[in-house]
Amino acid sequence: MNSNKKSMSQKKPAGSSIYIPWHPAFIEALQLELEDYKDVLEFHPELQLTTEPLRIDCVVIKKTKVVEIKKNIGVIFRTWNLLEYKSPGDYVSISDFYKVYGYACIYTSLNEIPITDLTITFVESHYPRELIRHLKNVRGYTVAKTSSGIYTVSGDVLPIQIIDSRKLSADDSLWLRNLNNSLKYSEFEQISAKVAQQSKSTRISAYIYAIMHANFKKEIVEEKMAKRGSSEYKKLVEEGFERMFVAVGVWEKFMATVEEKVDQKWTNVIADRDAKLADKDAEIASAMAENKRLRAELEAITTHGV
Repeated sequence: MNSNKKSMSQKKPAGSSIYIPWHPAFIEALQLELEDYKDVLEFHPELQLTTEPLRIDCVVIKKTKVVEIKKNIGVIFRTWNLLEYKSPGDYVSISDFYKVYGYACIYTSLNEIPITDLTITFVESHYPRELIRHLKNVRGYTVAKTSSGIYTVSGDVLPIQIIDSRKLSADDSLWLRNLNNSLKYSEFEQISAKVAQQSKSTRISAYIYAIMHANFKKEIVEEKMAKRGSSEYKKLVEEGFERMFVAVGVWEKFMATVEEKVDQKWTNVIADRDAKLADKDAEIASAMAENKRLRAELEAITTHGV
């Protein structure tokens, strides 16, 4: 992925003052999904392909070729596996497909590896309708749904798969499925239970930080800060939500950002109120000046009989 595209895919949503690091969260989710194979896989996030700004989101390398990856998202894996991730709100376009396919060709050329030992995986939180239509009708590929949320593309020398993370099974792919900005509280509970099972050395803070900021916004954020005693807040705390984030060391950072956001909101509210009061004061001053002028005219008429 080139640097320009990266800035586009991770830009702040309109009206948001919080930057959400989706791509580091994706890497951690990917590592958690493939935890059973950590001894035979190497992860290379943001791998720069050349001296120019050409980067792929992640390359997963099998250290041992004979190991078979049985995890749903890694069934197609060969020795070198390129992954392209799109954050919520973004999607894999036809242009993106050819760009990453080109990266695969560059990768095989620069590293002098057989292209038949390489795979491409696209991960997004949408059904890629336009891309799949293009692959079928223009490229003549076969696209088949091989499991929940996973579509395998056949007909090319490269094994290719497209993953709609929203449709992944929660039992098989909890981390990738829940890497989004529309989580339900029950899904937070599932994540909390899984976090409690992780060892202290597990890298998960970027993942937690991303889903916290993506999902705790507007009314929930404001209620947490403005009504610490509310039933909603008590429920979150009592059922271990706060403890989960404290455990991975991101709670204080999150709350500081939330407080800053809420403080800014009230600063804006007060500034808006002051501006409206200033407008009213100006209207009153204008009315008083007009009243004074009319009184002066009336007094002149009375005094001079004009």
